[in-house]
This record gives sequence, C-alpha cells and structure tokens, in this order.
Amino acid sequence: MTAVSGGSSRRRRGLIVSLVAMLVISFGSLFLTLAAGWSPKLGLDLAGGTQVVLTPAKGHSLSAGQLAVTEQIIRNRVAGIGVSGATVQTSGNPPQVIIQVPGIKNAQKVLGELVTTAQLLFRPVECFALPYQRAAPVHGKPVKPPSPINLPPCQRQLTASVTQNPSFQVVPNANNINGYTVTQLAPDPTFTNIRSVTPLTDSIPGVEKKSVIEPGLPGQPAISTIPNSRYVLYGAVMNGTAISSASAQQTTTGQWVVNCGLTAKGSVQWDHWTQVYFHGYMAVDLDGVVQSAPLIQPQSATWSSFQGQVQISGSFTQGQANALAIVLQYGSLPVPLQVLTYSTVSPTLGHDALVAGLGAGLAGLAVVMLYVLLYYRLLGLVVLLGLAVTAALLWAIISALGQTSVAPAFDLAGVTGLIVSIGITVDSYIVYFERLKDETRSGRSVRTSLDRGFASAWRTVLAADTVSLLAAVLLYFLAAGSVQGFAFFLGLSTLLDIIVTWFFTRPAVSLLGRNERLTSLRGVGVARGLAVRPGAPA
Repeated sequence: MTAVSGGSSRRRRGLIVSLVAMLVISFGSLFLTLAAGWSPKLGLDLAGGTQVVLTPAKGHSLSAGQLAVTEQIIRNRVAGIGVSGATVQTSGNPPQVIIQVPGIKNAQKVLGELVTTAQLLFRPVECFALPYQRAAPVHGKPVKPPSPINLPPCQRQLTASVTQNPSFQVVPNANNINGYTVTQLAPDPTFTNIRSVTPLTDSIPGVEKKSVIEPGLPGQPAISTIPNSRYVLYGAVMNGTAISSASAQQTTTGQWVVNCGLTAKGSVQWDHWTQVYFHGYMAVDLDGVVQSAPLIQPQSATWSSFQGQVQISGSFTQGQANALAIVLQYGSLPVPLQVLTYSTVSPTLGHDALVAGLGAGLAGLAVVMLYVLLYYRLLGLVVLLGLAVTAALLWAIISALGQTSVAPAFDLAGVTGLIVSIGITVDSYIVYFERLKDETRSGRSVRTSLDRGFASAWRTVLAADTVSLLAAVLLYFLAAGSVQGFAFFLGLSTLLDIIVTWFFTRPAVSLLGRNERLTSLRGVGVARGLAVRPGAPA
C-alpha cells in the first residue's frame, strides 16, 4: 500500500508541476512581450505601406535562374536595411518582382535602397576592426561618428609582404589539414567608433576606390582573434565582371569548394593583384557585406599564375558554397530593373476587414464557449483556460518572431489561419471529453477513466494534428504570398495544440477528476459534465 500511495503522490506532483509550468511559461512570456513593447509585425493589408512592381528594363530578359537570384538579392537587401515585415515574390510572364513594404509610405525611399544595381567588388583586406561601439558622450553631448569612408591607415596592417609585417605569418604546411598555418591578428582598435559602410553608400560611384569598413556575412569562419570582427578594406581592385562562371563542387576528400572561371581581361587583372597581395586576404564585397575573404595561395611558398581558374576553399557547408557561387555568378542584379507600378496602400480596407473578421470570430467563439460550459460544466473551464494559454503563447511567439525576418508578416490570411486553428483546438478538448464519457458509460469511475480516456484521445488528437501540420507545411513550401502566411500561422497553432494538450489539458483534467469534491460537485461537477448517472461511481 505504501508503494502505491508514494507512486500516486509522485504522479500528482508531476501533474501539478506540468500545469503550473505551462501557466507560468504562457502568461510569463506574454507579460515579458508586452513589457518589451513587442507586437506582431503587420502585413501590408493591415499596416498599409508601399507596393513596388519591377520588371526587366527594355531590351533585357530574365531566365528562371536569374529571376530566382534577383529575388534573393532584393530579399537580402530588404533584410540588410532593417525593413520589418517586407515580402519579395516573383510572378507573371514576362516576370515581375513584387516588393511589399508595410509601414513605409515613401515609395521612392524603397526604390532608392532596394533596386540599385550593386557591384560585386574585390577588395584586399587591410586589417580587422572591432565591432562598432558608439563613442561615449563628451560633456554630456553625443559624439558624431567619423565617416566610414576615407579612413585613417591601419596600425596593424595585413601587408602583402611577410617581411614588412612579420607578425602575420602564412606558412605552407602539408601536415596541417588546411595545407598551411597562419597567425591570426587581433583587430585594430583605431576603428571601434567608426560605423560600417551601408549597402547604399557602398554602391555610390567612386566609393569603390576608397577604403571602407564592412561586416562579414554571418556564419563565416573566424579569421580574427575576436568573433564578429569587421573588415577594413582597401579600395576595390576588380569587380564582378571579371567572373565568367562560378559553381560549388565537392572534392574527392569531401570538402565543398567554389570553382570560378575568369574572363580573359579578368584573368590578367586577377594575376596582377593577387601577386601584389600574395598571402593576403582578398574580400568578396557585395552590398557592403564581405561574403568571403579567402587567403591568396596560402599553400604555396611563392606566387604562381592562376591561368584563369580560381578555387575558393574553406570550412564550407554545401549551402554556404552554393550561396557564395551565386554571389560570384550574379553578384549584382543580373539585369537592370525598371519600375512597372508603385502604389501606396491604405490600411483602412484591411483594418475594416480585420475588425469584421475578428468580430465574427469572437462572436462564434463566445457561442462555442457558452455551449461547452453548459454541456461539460466544470470541464468547460478547462477549455476556456486552455484557449487563454494558447492565445498567450501565440501572441508572445508571433510578437517575438516579428522582431526577426523568420516569420511571414501577420496579415488577413494569417488571421484566417488562427481562426481556423481555434476549431482544431476545441476539437481536441471535445475528443478527450467524449472518450472519458465512453469510459464512464462502460461502468468505470471518473478517476479510473482518466488514463484510459486520455491514451485513446491522445492517439486521435495526435493523428488529426499531424495531418493538419503536414498540410500546413506543404502549403508553406509549395505556395507563395498570403497563402504562405495562412499556412505558417495554421501550422504554428496546430503545433501549439499538441503541446498544450499534453502539458496543460492532460494534467488539468486529471487533477480535477482525482478531486472527489470537484468531481461530485452538485450540478456542475466533473461527473455531471461527463453525464455520469446518479449513484454511479465517481
């Protein structure tokens, strides 16, 4: 008897911990989100903003591959300038690129920053710089940061000649996995209070010949002693027109590399500048970001001609190698783009539709909740509180994702996905309660029906939610535009339903069903909600 009692006590504690943890996480995250001032990033139909439709300039055309590259380049620029909630998609024949930027009413600003045909540049690395830090105020007044161009010289230069800078040693070494060893240099503190160049500034004619500071692409291997160090770059010595082809390939040893073919003119230029900066870093610069900064022939003791073929190696994954190959092949926009249409979208229509939709949804939800409370009595409160837990988690997650570029913007399609998910969530509760009814009809008490009823209901809920989740995933990856938003938020809600059912609904109903007083409460108890006959075991 002692073992059974101890096991029952531990089970009860486990249920309480699960229930309390779920309540703390859901409402705690909601409170933290509200305290941080975060909210969902609204789509164009709810927030208003600008829509720009681009098409190839007269006399130019885009292949399918170039269209995909164009979309990705513009998407990267959107992320780079910090525009929240923007979407980029392609459609039509002839192809069009559609940019939607919520919250920005000035279409010319969007055009100026996103549609510039940037140049892919090759810049030798002069030295490294620490991550940017704003200079401390002087006498209470902020210090204006220096210009990110026309920089002072580095104090720790990575010069081409080892004899000029003996601290920077590139030594061929066949015993090393890379085939060479190199001394990593600390960043130069001279540039700490100087901002990195912006993508827009980096594209201005004439700036390519000036020294600039640029950040590296996230995920690059560290080549400085300080993570996230920036690059201080000399003026560009070449541009992307020197590259005739680029592709990612896997070597016989399993390493991913990028092989580039050079044009006749580009081959001559490359040989000249790599000889000048032999054993130095050559940065690949696109839109003010260093895409890669390989060492020039580190496995060779002396310089030799590349013969028009360049291989960039490193600790690349397949995805990183493919991305670099695309940058080198289509660094700038493949063809000039012209504006087909641009328009300012008012949020009024979307707001009216949102109010009407939410009003209808809340009215329907109120009717459903009233029915659930009348039909399931005390168990109806579990449904009510469970929906509140789900709503709190959804708000917190969607608001947090709104601070990133991971999730689609929250538009009317997303609202529709959430409303549809309410039905899925309520169904999960009803499936569980009806399984409990089946158990009690067979003569079992409420207490003994809990585990068997949940085990049966859990299989059904899991199967139904899995089908819904798979449908949402397929829609998200196969569809585009607003349908993706619908699929994303439907899938998110479905995933939360699985979590809430296990960690909230299961312990909440189990604790209620194991409380004899609440089970037998006259008129509204658990037994009454499960339609247990009077006199039957509760």
